[in-house]
Amino acid sequence: MKKTLPIIATLVVLSSTAIFAQGKFSGYMFGDYYYNVTRDPNIGSSNIASPAGTTAYQAFQLRRIYFTYDNDISEQFTTRFRLEADQGAATSTAAQSDALTGGKIGVFVKDAYLKWKNIFSGSDAIFGVQPTPAYDVSEAAWGYRSLEKTIMDLRGTVDSRDMGMSLKGKITGDGMLNYWLMLGNGAGTAKPETDKYKRYYAHVQIKPTTNLQATLYLDYKDMANILNSYTKSTVSNSAVTTALFLGYSEPFSYNIGVEAFLQSTSNALKDTVAKSYSSKSTMGFSVFGSFNIIPELAVVARYDNFNPSTDDKGKDPVAVTAGVANGNLSRDYVIIGLSWKVDKNVSIIPNILYETYETPKGGKAIDASITARLTLYYVFL
Repeated sequence: MKKTLPIIATLVVLSSTAIFAQGKFSGYMFGDYYYNVTRDPNIGSSNIASPAGTTAYQAFQLRRIYFTYDNDISEQFTTRFRLEADQGAATSTAAQSDALTGGKIGVFVKDAYLKWKNIFSGSDAIFGVQPTPAYDVSEAAWGYRSLEKTIMDLRGTVDSRDMGMSLKGKITGDGMLNYWLMLGNGAGTAKPETDKYKRYYAHVQIKPTTNLQATLYLDYKDMANILNSYTKSTVSNSAVTTALFLGYSEPFSYNIGVEAFLQSTSNALKDTVAKSYSSKSTMGFSVFGSFNIIPELAVVARYDNFNPSTDDKGKDPVAVTAGVANGNLSRDYVIIGLSWKVDKNVSIIPNILYETYETPKGGKAIDASITARLTLYYVFL
């Protein structure tokens, strides 16, 4: 028996290797060294997009490691399994990181889905943990996830992944008009469902030319009712998100994109003065672009405006708590970088992050946050 165990183990390893060899592994990493040039002590780390930490804080960090396995099971079925790891510790806010207890690097399942290709003419069905339709197209057009998430991802408007089922494909045979429908738990990246409520996604992509594209997005997030503490009745807390993206690119030359969104959440604003609840509207837009000076060197720039509450009472510390009011301050976010492709799979990107904030009502103006970074991106598989 002892002699047969190594043989069995060897056979298992060989058979597993043969199975995995049928598919394809891929992976990439990006991280940086950063230095906080300025930081206002009166702005909380949960309210900023820039790296956490005080003025002169500096650190090395791995912001993402991807390890992916893709396999075509047959002509009709394909699958993807992807792991992600990133470093949180002191370099990110709790909302931005996936650090384990003690700040160690966390690893979690990013994608785990089965795709039924051409389930009917021009359309694929997907089941499992998968990308949501919100900004998959705009993120690809932005092209510099190594520098920053797209605005809806960055601000937590819509999760990048959800567990559910989707149907996506062509509306017209030439691919000029495409669709993407999804039903998901609404619980976020690989998180288990804890209630009966779901999120309903819809997305239409228009591509009049190979260089020009636009997307229209809509989702409805069903949520449990909340208690109106003044009327003692339950009221809706569901949210509707709409978004628009427009992008144009000349490959190996330049690209430009504009993305905007509006999210309305029922009864999310509690006014302690008027003793009432009202809907909260959140808005944001992003303009980005890059220009290749030479094929290996590109200038990258982006400007975001994010307004967590379009209603001024959401920013009034008298009507709401001071913490809520500060969290609802609008802010502008600028990214400027120089991307140097030292190899087809390696990029070095020195960049500057600059973020400004709305002055609190009845309070003192908040100094801008400025961070200098040297970002490294490379594909290792």
